[in-house]
Amino acid sequence: MKLLVTGGAGYIGSVVAADLIRAGHEVTVFDNLSKGHCAAVTAGAQLVRGDVADRAALGSLFRANEFDGVLHFAAFIEAGESMQLPEKYFRNNTANALTLLETVLEYKVPRFVFSSTAALYGNPDRTPIREDDALHPTNAYGQSKLLVEQMLEWFHRIHGLRYASLRYFNAAGASGELGEDHHPESHLIPLVLQVALGQREEVSIFGTDYPTPDGTCIRDYIHVGDLASAHVLALEALGKQVEPERLIYNLGNGRGFSVREVIEAARRVTGHAIPAVETARRAGDPAILVASSDKIRNELNWRPRHPELESIIASAWEWRRRHPEGYGE
Repeated sequence: MKLLVTGGAGYIGSVVAADLIRAGHEVTVFDNLSKGHCAAVTAGAQLVRGDVADRAALGSLFRANEFDGVLHFAAFIEAGESMQLPEKYFRNNTANALTLLETVLEYKVPRFVFSSTAALYGNPDRTPIREDDALHPTNAYGQSKLLVEQMLEWFHRIHGLRYASLRYFNAAGASGELGEDHHPESHLIPLVLQVALGQREEVSIFGTDYPTPDGTCIRDYIHVGDLASAHVLALEALGKQVEPERLIYNLGNGRGFSVREVIEAARRVTGHAIPAVETARRAGDPAILVASSDKIRNELNWRPRHPELESIIASAWEWRRRHPEGYGE
């Protein structure tokens, strides 16, 4: 297939683009490089620099290509920042997604895969979380993604758009030469590894009074390569001429680890002490987010290849040691 990957120079988008190339597809990466890196664009993919807010640029791109599918990753992802600047998230994550979707409909692209998030669930009613559980985000980031899912549902009903919405839990790890390099970095595992490398003095634990066994937040960590394989499977499922035409899946390992447990695992993997300091909660952080991924396992036969936390951290550590300054851009 001929595919467009928005945000394909970013962390998850770049790994998915590489998997799509390996699967024999033709890939165009569309990225404004505000968060992505040229060095992360996989060999064989065409990079077009542009912004999904630019309707004219999208129109030109779609006119020049007959895309069989679009995979949309271009978004801001910092839940904490979204509680300070919600307007930034609704503009980029929601309004710009609508611009892209209008273009998808105009040019009759038959498949759309959306990078969604477990933040849709907020403080879940049960654990592990299932796809039909209530959606009540506790931060503006999650709400900005939920609005896109709601648009997709209406476009499916009214226009027949075939789409997959993949709700990630905590993406982590590295895949070959592709790793996690955000500026600024806010994700726990890369922050912990920066301490191990001597680039930070300590890692912060935001909140120690959550209703969890050790008082810190619990999250479900999934290897970025396992996320990528799910995108390929979902895209191929949408390409079939029969059902399903609408796919919604959680992507996680089904097991949660607390912030303290992640830090302890990183200490074992790296052999470094990794000092940690306790500080106040961040606004909008749910206590526990753990996925049930039974639906995608049963329907698409997806299986995580790297389910162990220490294996995920080890892949991230190997990449960070080879790239101590990230992509260096």
